[in-house]
Amino acid sequence: MIEWIEDHNHFIRMQQKYSEYMILLFYAKFSSHAKRALTEIELFSKENEDIPVGIIDVEKVKGLHKQFGVENIPTVLSIKKGKASLCIEGVENAKFYARVFTGMPSSQRSTGKKTVSHRVIVYSGPGCPACGTAQSYLRKKGIQFRTIDISRDQRAAERLFQRSGQMVVPQIDIDGHLVVGFNQGKIDKLLSS
Repeated sequence: MIEWIEDHNHFIRMQQKYSEYMILLFYAKFSSHAKRALTEIELFSKENEDIPVGIIDVEKVKGLHKQFGVENIPTVLSIKKGKASLCIEGVENAKFYARVFTGMPSSQRSTGKKTVSHRVIVYSGPGCPACGTAQSYLRKKGIQFRTIDISRDQRAAERLFQRSGQMVVPQIDIDGHLVVGFNQGKIDKLLSS
């Protein structure tokens, strides 16, 4: 079930109606990636009609993206009890959205009785093949992650340099531990702990 958010009041009503769980797509007509994301979200919604999906056109409904810290278009958020629980920047396919938004989030793995969640951030930059490789690897492993383009976020770039002493990308933050470059062995070790 997809609903286009008309204004802030409409969004508040939708949040009240679907207070337990909903998906939001931050969209803009000027973005070809956002148009592709919309197509994939529509396909996802057809297969998962019980999950409410709100589409927010950032050109029409101003300011809501700031409420959730959305900096890039498209961004898809899952909202649980009024708070963003998952952020996916860029375009994914409908099957990926279905895997992530139905059932256990893929960045969680079961270890007997306990479920472990990992906070993963990929710091990337434009024209970085290793960044794409790192993101593809994490997706293949079913790991959810947030991407920050340091060429667009100067403060994030400065903080990253302070932490690692390096300005190379990718740098992958897994639960507060930095992996500089695409180092599959270190990534696997941190994700298995």
